[in-house]
Amino acid sequence: MNENATYIVMLGPPGAGKGTQAKIIAEALGLVHVSTGDLFRENLSNETELGQLAASFMNKGELVPDDVTIAMVEERLSRPDCQKGAVLDGFPRTPAQAEALDALLAKIGGQVDLVPFIHVPNEILVERLSGRWMSKAGRVYHAVNNPPKVKWIDDIDGSELYQRDDDKPSTVAHRIDVYYLQTSPLIEYYRDAGTLVKIDGTQSIEKVTEDLLKVAKV
Repeated sequence: MNENATYIVMLGPPGAGKGTQAKIIAEALGLVHVSTGDLFRENLSNETELGQLAASFMNKGELVPDDVTIAMVEERLSRPDCQKGAVLDGFPRTPAQAEALDALLAKIGGQVDLVPFIHVPNEILVERLSGRWMSKAGRVYHAVNNPPKVKWIDDIDGSELYQRDDDKPSTVAHRIDVYYLQTSPLIEYYRDAGTLVKIDGTQSIEKVTEDLLKVAKV
């Protein structure tokens, strides 16, 4: 039973810094960072039963059903390192998944204790995400936060930088719209549950972390 465990669900649009904060908060609180992206990669590369099941849908270009994702999360939360709880990143994505999470936590005597929603205005998200430039060697630059010494040129090997299609402003704006369309009902779900706390994501990484730790009562 995990009556004294803490479970935090991180919410935030692409570019809000949710993944970064989830890692920092998990470490600060002595919890496990459970990223569904990592979980999928782990199950697929280890060819677990759940990984093979997920692959059977992905190979057909279909969405992986909720029950497969939920089973992966349940298996991860049952491991000994999750005894104190976890910071969930990328799950749940829908009210149906949130209800399933509530049910599986109830089985182990736990509950979702806190849902920080890192809010950043759309125009800032577009600036953050569409400012990313890549080198052919995989080095990442940013027009504002980490510019190269010479515009569009890699500092190390002098090759030309490029922008990935999914970092172009129109694509980024669409990704953000899709996120809010899909996640609005989930934000309402946790607001109704009384666990949602809005965090200003326009601040520095350190200040966002400080605000998160305050609401986590640390």
